[in-house]
Amino acid sequence: MSNGRAIIGVDIGGTKIATGVVCGTRVIERVVLPTPADRPKEEVLHQVFASVDLVLERAGRHIEEIDGIGVVAPGPLDPRTGELLYSPNIPALRDIPLARLMRERYGRPVLIENDANAAGLAEALFGAGAGYAHVFYVTVSTGIGTGVILGGKIYGGRTGMAVEAGHVTIDYEGPLCNCGHRGCIEAFASGTAITRRTKEKLRQATTPSHLLDLVAGDLEAITPVVVGEAARRGDPLALEIVEETARFLSIWLGGMINVFDPDIIILGGGVSQWSDLLFPRLRQLTPMYSILPRAAEVAIVPARLEADVGILGAAALFAAT
Repeated sequence: MSNGRAIIGVDIGGTKIATGVVCGTRVIERVVLPTPADRPKEEVLHQVFASVDLVLERAGRHIEEIDGIGVVAPGPLDPRTGELLYSPNIPALRDIPLARLMRERYGRPVLIENDANAAGLAEALFGAGAGYAHVFYVTVSTGIGTGVILGGKIYGGRTGMAVEAGHVTIDYEGPLCNCGHRGCIEAFASGTAITRRTKEKLRQATTPSHLLDLVAGDLEAITPVVVGEAARRGDPLALEIVEETARFLSIWLGGMINVFDPDIIILGGGVSQWSDLLFPRLRQLTPMYSILPRAAEVAIVPARLEADVGILGAAALFAAT
């Protein structure tokens, strides 16, 4: 993506739609609108279009000055046809020919991609993975998304939908995942899972915990951020949650090293707020769960592009065009 090109990046999430105008590696204007995730598809699409219209207005640009529109969303989706197949967090977006609809509305080239794949591409090109040929990207937030970037290109597999590694099973008798299967790493180590496990332990606890002090006794106010704060204060229950999460992720990441043998593993999303607590343990434990003799050489680092990674990832889809 040359500095002279202006690309619109659209990041459709379960709670918000973030849209920006990108020149080179800079987001020169951005807007964030709420996602009407529980509304009909027409309302969701209207909000997507509204975000594009608004960012153009704020940037003082005409659509003719835009070289392309990149759109990222939770999968599964088909980047070859430009269709959103379905999204567990936005039920109305099922079998939507989004690329065609946006081309018809704006008259510009449109590319769509899984949000984690695109975020991984942005990190590989502009962020923590710059200079590495083989990048495994993970975002740990509400769920766990993943992407593999090889030589600056997204690895999509046979259908373009590869590397849904958040739904690799680590325990077939484990918790039920949103995908309908049991024991996915997402069901153990996502932000949602961390919150669930913490609440379960607090309900069973026989000794006081700083966690409850931090939320004034309100279990529903528990979040991974609160768990991290309590762990930094030395709370035993919070430290147990962090250690369990590190082990779950390390078991899984060791398997990913066995499969992909990456140069670097980049972790983004809410997990970055635990970097001081989590990353030392991940670096120590992960090689223990890999059969590769040089697994300890794989760098495990936090992501760098957190705030705008979705927008930059969407724009980066045009990097090789």
